[in-house]
Amino acid sequence: MTEPYSILVVGTLDTKGNEIRFLRDRLVAAGLAATVVDIGVLAPPAFPPDVPRDEIARAAGERIAKLAAAEDRGRATAAMHKGLAAWVSGRREKGLREGMIAIGGSAGTAIATAGMHELPIGAPKLMVSTMASGDVRPYVGTSDICMMYSVVDFTGLNTLTSTILANAADAMAGMCGRRASLPEVSTRTLLAATMFGNTTPCVNRVKELLEARGYELLVFHATGTGGQAMERLVVEGFVKGVLDITTTELADELVGGVLTAGPDRLVAAGRKGVPQIVSVGCLDMVNFGAPETVPPNFAGRLFYQHNPAVTLMRTTPGENRELGEMLARKLNQAKGPVVLLLPLQGVSGIDRVGKAFYDPAADKSLFDALRANVGANVKLLELDRHINDPEFAAAIADEFLKCAVIAFRD
Repeated sequence: MTEPYSILVVGTLDTKGNEIRFLRDRLVAAGLAATVVDIGVLAPPAFPPDVPRDEIARAAGERIAKLAAAEDRGRATAAMHKGLAAWVSGRREKGLREGMIAIGGSAGTAIATAGMHELPIGAPKLMVSTMASGDVRPYVGTSDICMMYSVVDFTGLNTLTSTILANAADAMAGMCGRRASLPEVSTRTLLAATMFGNTTPCVNRVKELLEARGYELLVFHATGTGGQAMERLVVEGFVKGVLDITTTELADELVGGVLTAGPDRLVAAGRKGVPQIVSVGCLDMVNFGAPETVPPNFAGRLFYQHNPAVTLMRTTPGENRELGEMLARKLNQAKGPVVLLLPLQGVSGIDRVGKAFYDPAADKSLFDALRANVGANVKLLELDRHINDPEFAAAIADEFLKCAVIAFRD
C-alpha cells in the first residue's frame, strides 16, 4: 500500500497564526500528519511552528534576524521565496512523500507557491489566497497547484474565514487519500501531444490510434503554459515520447503573441533523447486577446475572431521563413529520433481552401525554410494532405510506432 502523504502547512505565523493553527487542527482531526512551516519575518510567531522561519531563511543563505532588522518587505519576501523552494527541494531529494497547503496574500502566495513548485506533479497542493480570482499564472505556472479564493482577507478567524478554511482542509484531506479508494495507476507508456482547437481532429485521431496500441496519451493545450508543462514532464521523466503536432507557441514567441511558451519550447525532448514526432500545427496564427488588446503596430494585418476573448493574426511569409529556421535549429540539436511531418494542404483548421487563413505563399515559405535547414538527424516527410485529414494523423501514428520499436526495445 502506498505511504500516505504528510502535509506541510505553510504561512506567516506573525500575521496569520490563528488561521494556520485552525488548518493544522482540521488536518490532524482528519487523521493526517501535519507539519507547520513558518515563513513570517517581521513579528514573532503566534505559536511555535514545527519548522521555524530561521530554517527557511538559512536555506536561502540569509539570517532571519538580519532580514527582520532591515524592515524591507521586498527583500524579506525574496529571501523566503528562495528559501522555501530550496528547503522543499531538499526534502524531496530525501524521498519524503509530502503535500502542501498554504494561505496568504500576494507575498505569502508567491512564497508558498514557490515551494509547491518543488513538489512532484501529483502531490497535493492547495493555495488559499486573496489573489486566486485574478491572473494566477505567475503562481500556478506548470504545476498542478489548486488555487482557492479566500473571498476576504486573512485578518483572523470569523464565520466566513472559518468556513472557507474548513473547506480547504477537507479538500486537502480528500486529495491525500481520505477517500473511498485511490485511482488505479496505469502501467502504460506515457506519451505527450500538443493540440489547439484548430488541430483537434488530428490529435484526437492520433490519440485513438496509439491508445489502441497500448500507449497512454497526455494532451496539452498549446497555450504557452501548456507547452511549458509538457516540457517539464519530459524533463522529469514522466513522458517517454512526444507528438508535438501543434507547435504554434513558437509563432507567439517570434511575433509577440500572448501564448508564448518561452525560448526553451521544443528543447526538452531533444535534450533527453526522447523520440519526437513533430509537425507545424497552427504556425499560421499568432494569439491575442479581445480585438482591442491587439498592439497597434499590427494594424492592417489579417485577423480572425476565434471567440470574443481570442483574436488570431495570420503569420506572414517572412515570419513563416523565420519560424521554419527556428524549428529546424531546435530539431537539429535533438539527441533522439526526430520525424518532421509537413501537411502541404494546410497547417490548421482555418488554413485550407475557402478558409480565413488559407495562404499558400506563407505556407510555402515555412516549408521551404524547413527543407533548407533541417539536419541529417531529422527525418523529413511531406504529405499532400491537410493537417486534419485522417491520413495525416495515421502517418504520425505510424512514424511514432517505427521510432518506438527502436527507442523502447530495451
